[in-house]
Amino acid sequence: MQTSITHLLFFDIETVSAASSYKLLDDNWKKLWQQKVDKQLGEGETPEMFYDKRAAIMAEFGKIICISAGYFKKENNSLTLRVKSFYGHNEKELLQQLIASFNHLHQQQKGWCFCGHNIKEFDVPYLCRRLLVNGLGVPNYLDFQAMKPWETNLVDTLQLWKFGDYKNYTSLNLLAACLNIQSPKDDIDGSQVGHVYYQENDLDRIVEYCQKDVVTVAQIMLKLNGLPLIDGTQVVLVK
Repeated sequence: MQTSITHLLFFDIETVSAASSYKLLDDNWKKLWQQKVDKQLGEGETPEMFYDKRAAIMAEFGKIICISAGYFKKENNSLTLRVKSFYGHNEKELLQQLIASFNHLHQQQKGWCFCGHNIKEFDVPYLCRRLLVNGLGVPNYLDFQAMKPWETNLVDTLQLWKFGDYKNYTSLNLLAACLNIQSPKDDIDGSQVGHVYYQENDLDRIVEYCQKDVVTVAQIMLKLNGLPLIDGTQVVLVK
């Protein structure tokens, strides 16, 4: 928590299965899926049943439909959280827009860090894999494998809350509740994103949910740094 609050780039991704159902996979991809999940299946559970539950969180079988990012801007001794979302059905176009924005930020300000909840083990690896799947390179500032531990520009609220306890997992919703911060899960949660996307065709609802996660992580970082929380008037959604 040594990084200044104004040098953090908060972000969150929302993912769905690349195909809306297991039945739409061709024979080769069905076989690859079965090989991937064979040892994870519960008693009486089929690969088709497991696809609906887990494909979205596996980068080889899922896709990104929304990424929301935000940062604090200090004006007149007051903090404003500016949040922008990149979303759509075309994953490659979405990722190109995101990386262009990140590249611009990287050119303008060198000392910033990515910040999110469980981004070390999920969001960042997933993003990098999907960049490569779409034929896009992984920028140096995202290639943590090539960095020494002390060079990594990443702050993960899950890791901060673990305090070195590698066995512990705390959801964003639970951490927010512990710190008396309004829950971001007041409409949908991650398990419902696929249904909202494929069955309800309501991408805007997913974008709003993603933005709430970004705001919640920002609030958590304020709390962990002993700073006052912001209110709704201090959140600016950038188009």
